[in-house]
Amino acid sequence: MFLAIIKFQSYSQQVVEAAKYIGQGFAVTLDHLNRLPITVQYPYEKNLPSERFRGRIHFEFDKCIACEVRVRVCPINLPVVDWAFIKDVKKKKLKSYSIDFGVCIFCGNCIEYCPTNCLSMTEEYELSSYDRHELNHDQTALGRIPLSVSQEISIQSFLTSKILLRELSVSEETSDF
Repeated sequence: MFLAIIKFQSYSQQVVEAAKYIGQGFAVTLDHLNRLPITVQYPYEKNLPSERFRGRIHFEFDKCIACEVRVRVCPINLPVVDWAFIKDVKKKKLKSYSIDFGVCIFCGNCIEYCPTNCLSMTEEYELSSYDRHELNHDQTALGRIPLSVSQEISIQSFLTSKILLRELSVSEETSDF
């Protein structure tokens, strides 16, 4: 009889402990109900990339001196640089330059080590395509002026709606008191 009472006591302690854990989980769920949703309806609303975001590479053909530093520092030897040596001036002249974004890991080494700053990262992140060969960009595609994500209409509407939601939640908090 005494053994049954001890087993029952142990069982009741386990039940209480399990109920405590369920209550803690339920408290976390209730805590999340008070938060505003952060889901973005992607094609119609876009998030602003952070300040140091590494997007599509922008290339300025006129600044390049064909030094090939970016090819040496690239961990996968990705950039393809074609140049011709001009004997009169004893300089290299860049003929063509290309990067395959299907292989690029966006490490930023080429931008960091370029001596003439002819490469820069943009805010563009929509680089996907159905054909893998479309991801191979030459100097004309890389030289295209980058689109500023922050100036798109969908970003502007997303930012204004976010500001309105914040103002609404602040006004609700102040009206509760």
